[in-house]
Amino acid sequence: MGIQSIEAYPVVLRYRETFRIAPTTTVENHNIIVKVVTDFKVVGIGESAPSKRVTKETPQTVIETLDKIAPHLLGMCPLRIEQVNETMDELVSENPSAKAAIDIALHDILGKAARKPLFKLIGGFREDILTDLTLSIKEPKEMAMDAVKAVKKGFKALKVKVGVNPTEDFERIRRIREAVGSEIAIRIDANQGWTVKEAIAILNKLEPLKIEFVEQPVKAEDIHGLAEIRESSPIPVMADESVHTPEDALHLIKEKAVDMINIKLMKSGGILKARKIVAIAEAANVPCMIGCMSESTVGITAGVHLASALKNILYADLDSDILIADKLVFKGAPALKASKRVPSMKPGLGIVQLNEKLLGTPLRVYK
Repeated sequence: MGIQSIEAYPVVLRYRETFRIAPTTTVENHNIIVKVVTDFKVVGIGESAPSKRVTKETPQTVIETLDKIAPHLLGMCPLRIEQVNETMDELVSENPSAKAAIDIALHDILGKAARKPLFKLIGGFREDILTDLTLSIKEPKEMAMDAVKAVKKGFKALKVKVGVNPTEDFERIRRIREAVGSEIAIRIDANQGWTVKEAIAILNKLEPLKIEFVEQPVKAEDIHGLAEIRESSPIPVMADESVHTPEDALHLIKEKAVDMINIKLMKSGGILKARKIVAIAEAANVPCMIGCMSESTVGITAGVHLASALKNILYADLDSDILIADKLVFKGAPALKASKRVPSMKPGLGIVQLNEKLLGTPLRVYK
């Protein structure tokens, strides 16, 4: 039982509309889809969604990383996922989204080999999880209108992008709360956009608006700043860009810098290490969220399985495929029902048909 070949497919995925967060504006994503082919006829599917801002990766560096890694994985047992991860780390440091593509594909193979949906094999705690819908930064009035549209579609939680200007940010959130009422959960994400002083001031001002939590208010490396904000904020503080690895999670918990942790498969290097972060956080009574960057439905499917599997994942931000116009998965995508993502009950990730026209021909075939 071994890995026979690995294929890498670059894909371009267009957003439905321009997507803006504090540091950047985006109209399309350039991701890499990976297929891991085994000698027992099972094929696993994974995805890399690189981010130059977050993981210091580009589509080109993902391919360069796969060039270094993939040839050494040929012949290895795809079910020995920890061993494969160790091999990848020995060959290349960093580059987590490239490794995530391989790791996700191996977990897909694990489920297919066992003939069970992946979430049941790695925990099986629940069969669905509530996701929010992210609101891109716009003028306050426009964001309030977008919020109403999202609620009408059935979303019960909204993730509001802020971090540009504290005064404008407050107005954005105030108008959204006024527009959707008190029963809709509002989460805010500053994407490192505020200073410590700005964050403390606006979070205290926002207290009456019932904000569920604030995500990454200051720069990723400012752990002391995060701790200071957490100490002074009436709203729980969640780390995102500050936590990539299990070691990062342990460090922030020791520094008392976070109330919650946002785990993304592209930051952690895949499902295996994400599970380790969840375990560390659970031991410290720190709840987790599974988030996303620019994944298509392939990467989101992996996130849905992980979020469904583990008790300590209380929140989900698994909506990037909803914001993307191009449909990469034709059959087997996790359902969206009343704001909940529901994993397929088919083996592995459950993906059974990709959009082969969008996928095209592989840029690399390692065999």
